[in-house]
Amino acid sequence: MSKRFKKLSHTIYECKYHIVICPKYRFRIFKDDIAEYAKQQAIILCHQKELMEVLELNVQLDHIHLVMSIPPRYAVSSVMGFLKGKLSLRLFQRYEKLGKRYWAAPMGQRILRKYGRSE
Repeated sequence: MSKRFKKLSHTIYECKYHIVICPKYRFRIFKDDIAEYAKQQAIILCHQKELMEVLELNVQLDHIHLVMSIPPRYAVSSVMGFLKGKLSLRLFQRYEKLGKRYWAAPMGQRILRKYGRSE
């Protein structure tokens, strides 16, 4: 068996996926320190799941390319949900200016604010 295959207790696999993460409306937000922070956090988040690894990572102005090895025990959709959700939350917590422009308040909060102003 070559080194390109990985082994679990009952399976041998080679599952590599090319994943592209784009911000809302493909805004060009990945500049300078935001791009570097996003790169670091994507690698950290991928290592939180067992046996997942990042093979290639490239950050462009309006998207992130990842080539990942994901074991068959994880659904690709759940890995994407985890990665995109956690990465966006970490970016919004660290860079508050992103949250004001790219993250709208939930509908209930908007209605309450509008109602409170009219009274």
